[in-house]
Amino acid sequence: MDAPGISVRPLVNMADEQPVKYLVGEENRGWYIGMTTLDFERSNISTAAQYRRTFEQLVDYVKNGTNGSSRTNGDEAGTSVNAKLADLAIENQVGRYLSYRVASMQSRGQIPNYESSAAKVYHSEYGQRLAGAGLQIVGMHGTLREESKHARMRGRFARTYLTSIGGTIAAGTSEIQRGIIAQRGLGLSRI
Repeated sequence: MDAPGISVRPLVNMADEQPVKYLVGEENRGWYIGMTTLDFERSNISTAAQYRRTFEQLVDYVKNGTNGSSRTNGDEAGTSVNAKLADLAIENQVGRYLSYRVASMQSRGQIPNYESSAAKVYHSEYGQRLAGAGLQIVGMHGTLREESKHARMRGRFARTYLTSIGGTIAAGTSEIQRGIIAQRGLGLSRI
């Protein structure tokens, strides 16, 4: 701990009493307030909209290609791309409906719990599948960042692929979310 660049200082006020004016909610209920805040954060309503826009841009790219010609010409590769896009379209709708459910609960004053976890884990993993499919469909140029003149779709899939990985960790890992769904949604015991 005495390596250059490392400084160690004691924590201040970790267990001290704080003035009551700083109390948020009921006394001794801070953990629940924090968890409720996370449930609202995990709704992923904005993520659903973002991924829908990304998906629609991918479909447009496939329809129009870079030179105005369709990228699917009825051949085997085109059939595979069409099937992949159909799967992504279905998944996109499922994600939207999960987010709509959470938004509906919030609009009625309910606090979504496992519902938010389901939306969160679904969107974070769908984002990875969408980005991976986009990179496959767009090809090598899809891995280029927007600064490159050769980038396709302004580097969207390079950016989405890199950021989607963190989505399965931020606000609770997918494993933690599955545990919440199992316990609170399905009533299963904690493992």
